[in-house]
Amino acid sequence: MKKEFNNTEKMAGIGAGIGLTFGIIFGIFIDNIGLGICLGLAIGAGIGSVLDKR
Repeated sequence: MKKEFNNTEKMAGIGAGIGLTFGIIFGIFIDNIGLGICLGLAIGAGIGSVLDKR
């Protein structure tokens, strides 16, 4: 059985994916990939939830 995602879950997932991508790039520049991934996921999920409220 395939789970259907609602709009909130989709936007949070998209935001987290975008944040993860930018977090990895940012982590490479500051030579701390772990911190970049954590910050990217947190900021990306926040962006996803803000986009969902629109």
